[in-house]
Amino acid sequence: MIYTCTLNPSIDYKLHIDKLNIGKLNRSVHEAYSPGGKGINVSLLLNNIDIENNLLGFVGGNTGLFLIEQLGKYQKLKLNFVKIRNNTRINVKLKCDVETEVNASGPEISEEEYLALLKKIKKLNSNDVFVLSGSIPSSIEKNIYKEIAHIVTQKKAKLVVDGTKEHLLSTLQYNPLLIKPNKIELEEIFDTKLNSFSEIVHYAKILLNKGAVNVLVSLGKDGAILVTKNKAYHAVAPTGTVINTVGAGDSMVAGFIANYLTQNSFEKALKYATACGSATAFSKNIGTSLEINRLYEQITIHVLEE
Repeated sequence: MIYTCTLNPSIDYKLHIDKLNIGKLNRSVHEAYSPGGKGINVSLLLNNIDIENNLLGFVGGNTGLFLIEQLGKYQKLKLNFVKIRNNTRINVKLKCDVETEVNASGPEISEEEYLALLKKIKKLNSNDVFVLSGSIPSSIEKNIYKEIAHIVTQKKAKLVVDGTKEHLLSTLQYNPLLIKPNKIELEEIFDTKLNSFSEIVHYAKILLNKGAVNVLVSLGKDGAILVTKNKAYHAVAPTGTVINTVGAGDSMVAGFIANYLTQNSFEKALKYATACGSATAFSKNIGTSLEINRLYEQITIHVLEE
């Protein structure tokens, strides 16, 4: 079973505006509410490619009820959230000439609620894959990624991590099967500017040496680079019009896991992951199986290093 953990899920309130005028009244031309959070995005893509998965995290209040109601519409999702006293956050996404996001910090999580989540994670076994991604509520201890990674490793489950600098680095000692920084996040980790594929591969190898088993670096329109113990690959992104960047990286994570677990090929997994990320980027919502399969045939893989 694949588990996704979204510690700080949200309802994304999307406002479509022709042009944003700062300091003036703006009227939207379209509004929509949708489930948000990196782990949830991973789960939605897995649902779209017909893979059952289990969702963990914190949800609460009326906003949490709405989130559960929306996610309950998807047949392949098993909802296993910890119910909390406070409200799930609402993030505002302004879709206009310049895409702008305002993300809330998240609800306060009590120690009892925190321990309830850890108890659920302790039920993992060696056949499971656990995806840990996204931000954490400000009330939670900053070492939660490390603590969860430790539990997952103890249970001999496979660990996948997509988090910001401190969170990601804290898990490397537990040898995650996959970590997925994007290019900007990789630059932040090493406090440098990356100007070439060779530089990206170089710094990804440092993360391998620190414990990661595979490093997948998403590059937007430039595709993605996968660095493994023995090789480095570059996936050339398909052409298309970018409509929605939210969830594209999460879709890559979902696609990579799903394909690798069945095909056991890094090259095929990278190609499929790139198709999944592009399918989401080229559509208004998380990519569908039909869109993914269409784009898959357009993607080429080059070996950068052997």
